[in-house]
Amino acid sequence: QVQLVESGGGLVQIGGSLRLSCVASGRTDSNYYMGWFRQAPGKEREFVATISKSGVGTYYADSVKGRFTISRDNAKNTVYLQMNSLKPEDTAVYYCATSYRAIPRRPNEYNYWGQGTQVTVSS
Repeated sequence: QVQLVESGGGLVQIGGSLRLSCVASGRTDSNYYMGWFRQAPGKEREFVATISKSGVGTYYADSVKGRFTISRDNAKNTVYLQMNSLKPEDTAVYYCATSYRAIPRRPNEYNYWGQGTQVTVSS
């Protein structure tokens, strides 16, 4: 079992930045991809970014490419999502998750999830 706790969400103005963190505990052998998803009200959960076990491989949704950066620190069992140039359409609850699949982009490829952290971008 892996427990995940996200933090760092909040209210930010258009064009601003936030850094989300997700700390893993329990079975933290780090032999898994860690990903970020988001879900806005009335919408399906969507893929944002994922990072390989070593941290070398990173993959992004087109909607966030060039604005968001995913990274991880295996010594701290933590994955980060640096979000810059935020837009109103980035408003959502952001979830982190773990997967033992290769380059997982779909929610059903992930097995453990955090509770989420709210990000609100307003003018």
